[in-house]
Amino acid sequence: MINILELKEICSRYGCKYSEKCMLSSNTTFRIGGECTLLIDVNSAECAAELVRYLRRSKIKYTVLGKGSNIIASDKGYDGIILRIASDFSDISAEGTIIRAEAGASLAAVCRKAQENNLSGMENLYGIPGAVGGGLYMNAGAYGSEMKDVVVSAEYIDENGEICTMSAEDMMLSYRHSIFSENNFIITAVTFSLTEGDGEAIKEAMTECMKKRSSKQPLEYPSAGSTFKRPEGSYASLLIEQCGLKGMAVGGAEVSTKHSGFVINKGGATCEDVLELCRRVREIVLEKTGYSLELEPIILE
Repeated sequence: MINILELKEICSRYGCKYSEKCMLSSNTTFRIGGECTLLIDVNSAECAAELVRYLRRSKIKYTVLGKGSNIIASDKGYDGIILRIASDFSDISAEGTIIRAEAGASLAAVCRKAQENNLSGMENLYGIPGAVGGGLYMNAGAYGSEMKDVVVSAEYIDENGEICTMSAEDMMLSYRHSIFSENNFIITAVTFSLTEGDGEAIKEAMTECMKKRSSKQPLEYPSAGSTFKRPEGSYASLLIEQCGLKGMAVGGAEVSTKHSGFVINKGGATCEDVLELCRRVREIVLEKTGYSLELEPIILE
């Protein structure tokens, strides 16, 4: 049984905010999801560590949420505690060619910090929705660049609630994967190593990146970003389009007519709608092309 009062006492000691019975639909970019028991806005590594120790000791179900941009949340909600690492834990600092960002900082904000300090290497990551922690968790990338190209280390909370540091070499970074996606570690800060560049040229590259995103992706609709991982030897969007699935819909969920790699919330979509549409897409693509598509977003239930 969850003792809400004890959790609130921990939050009070660290001055972090919390919210009971909040809707996940208000905290995910897909705008989908039911109610969670308690959402805590983590504001420091020490706070996260104590909460993890308490939750594990009490055998209470919990998960970590950042900006909610790579999540498909269940309509039934989440019967447990959500530790949100977002704007309350988002400081960014730069020294020389090194940038350190707390896990709740948005990737966009880190890219802007780099540009302001004439640092190059993150231009293609500009516009990726979500926070630094989530970006490293899945080794986010776009247009030929990935987090692994610029990350040198990360601070995290291990399963025992201890604050630790890991070098990039030990993170097992590969396409949409890291060691963090294989365990219960919680990323609390990420350090990037960039190269000196021209601020105006970097800004222009970031602007072009956003123009490309806006022209090709359905950013005007709620979604979890790219819905399927790229299969070896092809592209999910190409396969889906070849199968004539653009515009295919289930309830309020639709395969975007602008970019077939996105399943979007056209209005009133439920988690059930999204998952059923994805199931049908995968089934048809496998039958017609032989490729097995894998979901990229995490299903939170």
